[in-house]
Amino acid sequence: MFPQLVAGPIVRYNEVEHELMHRENTFEGFSTGVRRFVTGLSKKVLIANVFAELIKTISYSDEKTLVFCWMAQAAFFFQIYFDFSGYSDMAIGLGKMFGFNFPENFKYPYIARSVSDFWRRWHMTLTHWFRDYVYIPLGGNKVSKLKLIRNIAAVWLLTGFWHGASWNFVIWGVYFAAFLIAEKFIFGKYLKKVNGFTAHIYTLAIVFTGFVIFNANNATEVGKNLQAMFGGSGLRSFWGPETTYYLKSYSASPL
Repeated sequence: MFPQLVAGPIVRYNEVEHELMHRENTFEGFSTGVRRFVTGLSKKVLIANVFAELIKTISYSDEKTLVFCWMAQAAFFFQIYFDFSGYSDMAIGLGKMFGFNFPENFKYPYIARSVSDFWRRWHMTLTHWFRDYVYIPLGGNKVSKLKLIRNIAAVWLLTGFWHGASWNFVIWGVYFAAFLIAEKFIFGKYLKKVNGFTAHIYTLAIVFTGFVIFNANNATEVGKNLQAMFGGSGLRSFWGPETTYYLKSYSASPL
């Protein structure tokens, strides 16, 4: 087995160098790997794929309501997490079944209390890669204030391009760079003083909006989606019969 994990967790050679030739295959490790793999598969099949079907249904629907729009964005908010973390669980589990110990890629990102904290928990191997190969070579945080802003902006511009050659990804990268810089130099110290619930809601709101940008097909669609969430961009009503039907169908409990 030669694992090639491009999306994540991103595995570097030095992390598996020893295990390529000297790994141990044990029943305990194999069983642990199976459990982790099944957990990830369940996330993808039982949760992420269900949300993906809802997103597709809403995109094909002629009913343009405010609640339907928010349902689509909320579905993507959960779908991208369960799909990506599920895939990472499957990859880690598959590696463990064959004696490899791959790095963790997610650490409960939706409990974060700041944008900085969120990116320490989400796709951690990509964050570490950009830290080691872009941020630190540029000087890291041991530089002047102006150069530190440059370093953060450079990392997030490249992170946007890493996700795809589309302007919405560039906007997404600049968007998070702006909040990370603002937390670093303006209001990050105040976040530590407010209660955890307020900081958590702030973080979820910023991340939610970021995924609206990420989920668009182009820069124009970014504007249309954000307008639609607040009643613009051709919405016809607040609620409708299809909205009721799919809200009931996809709710965790009957309405």
